[in-house]
Amino acid sequence: MDLVPLRGGSWDGVMHIGTGLITPTSPAEVASAAADATERGLDSFWTNQNPGGWDPLTLLAALGPRPAEVGTAIVATFPRHPVTTAAEALTIQAARGGLTLGVGPSHAWYVQDQLGLPYTSPLRHTREYLTVLRPLLNGRPVRFDGEFFTVDTRLDIAAPAPSLLLSALGPRMLELAHDLADGVAAAWVTPDMVAKHIAPRTAPGARIVAQAVTLLSPDPDRARAEFAGQLATVGRMPAYRASLDRAGLANPADTLVIGDDTTVTDAVKRYQDAGVTDLIVVPLNDRSRTLDLLQAG
Repeated sequence: MDLVPLRGGSWDGVMHIGTGLITPTSPAEVASAAADATERGLDSFWTNQNPGGWDPLTLLAALGPRPAEVGTAIVATFPRHPVTTAAEALTIQAARGGLTLGVGPSHAWYVQDQLGLPYTSPLRHTREYLTVLRPLLNGRPVRFDGEFFTVDTRLDIAAPAPSLLLSALGPRMLELAHDLADGVAAAWVTPDMVAKHIAPRTAPGARIVAQAVTLLSPDPDRARAEFAGQLATVGRMPAYRASLDRAGLANPADTLVIGDDTTVTDAVKRYQDAGVTDLIVVPLNDRSRTLDLLQAG
């Protein structure tokens, strides 16, 4: 399935569907999942930066068979200089193409508590990060002297610029994505959250890439209650807590798609109706059966 250009282009009205893994156990598992997505004809395959886990860009570079688009949702900004991120992204573009680069500030408990880096003013830091990153991705030199970055450089890598997404849930970060990115990457969101809080704040023609975590279960209430305990820590992270509060939700488990086959297919349609341009379906169980439903739809 051909992807439609973002800047200066428009989508064909059909939501693109991809998949990924939340906590892969090995690069081989990632490669296998990407190959499976290719065989199924899915539009994209995505990786994520889990603290202490595999590097998402390296995993994408090492893939064999893969869909036309591969993406990160997301790479953390604080541990990675924007020039380094730009060089890595353009290297993948030159070698394989089809990259969408999703970035975001991550969370204080990781950046500050685990890495010992100051988690200072994530909004201002992200603005400067994109101000340096975006022109480099587009082959332009950067001369910038800011609060967090002082850069005077260019990259001699001939490659098309990847699509650039920003992890954004709150109004100010969504405004930043509107101004300096090609779209947003959103996790732990329902279709209603997208329709009411995200889509109205995105630029015309921008991408809204949303993650939908699914679980096939005959007892949705019990399954959701079990996952509520596992996801309690996620729900205490300030960015997610504020997003859930705006939607009147108590726990990230309230955003999971839990139920039977019809529940999953109905949810996919609801995400599309909400304005999602790209849905990343991440099954927690019955992966093959769940992805079969996407093909049937």
